[in-house]
Amino acid sequence: MTTILVTGGTGTLGRLVTERLRADGHEVRVLSRHTQPYAVDLRAGGPGLDAALDGVETVVHCASSPRGGDEQAADHLIAAARRAGVGHLVYISIVGVDRVPFGYYRSKLAVERRIEESGLGWTVLRATQFHDLVVTLLQGLAKPPVVLVPAGVSDQPVEVAEVADRLAELALGAPAGRVPDMGGPEVRTFDSLARAFLRATGRRRPVANLPLFGKTYRAFRAGGHLTPEQAVGKGTFEEYLARRFGR
Repeated sequence: MTTILVTGGTGTLGRLVTERLRADGHEVRVLSRHTQPYAVDLRAGGPGLDAALDGVETVVHCASSPRGGDEQAADHLIAAARRAGVGHLVYISIVGVDRVPFGYYRSKLAVERRIEESGLGWTVLRATQFHDLVVTLLQGLAKPPVVLVPAGVSDQPVEVAEVADRLAELALGAPAGRVPDMGGPEVRTFDSLARAFLRATGRRRPVANLPLFGKTYRAFRAGGHLTPEQAVGKGTFEEYLARRFGR
């Protein structure tokens, strides 16, 4: 029986990781900003973080925010993990953080570097975008009369439950460093993803491809965020849509 702390343990991924580890009989502590007894804002740190880590052997770090603060949060978590004698820090990152010059990706890469240099035993898994995130993006794009998608850009969405299974597996193993990336089963154009979303939700909208500009767009267009050689996910985007929208 291992005592494991899951940061962001109430989020889309962290909640599933927590469920899987508890189902295997492990003691799992959930750390988030508003969940007692370990309600801690990692960006602020403080004595509550030390209390949460007391006696913990493994940390699964799922907490993250595109709005910023990930690097500061990682600094606090790593320092507290050292004080607590944590043996294994597992981190979920994103495929392409070293190839796509997107601000959030740069922050995730910086956290990877901090973990690698922390002196702790560590494992980093990079995954492609979750189905949920792609749908959230498409919901916003589908509000106008015409759905405008970035021309020439593809994605490789993966089922979040499968990523949770992999993270739980890694958390119960020895520190493994950077493990192979995890991608969804299909590389799909955004055009095709948008059309699948519209069919599943019963919307009638034309879809148009919009050319964009800049280094970030070029990197996405070049597939820097994809890992077709690691298309290990099983659940397809259409299967996710059918389950979520019932069509």
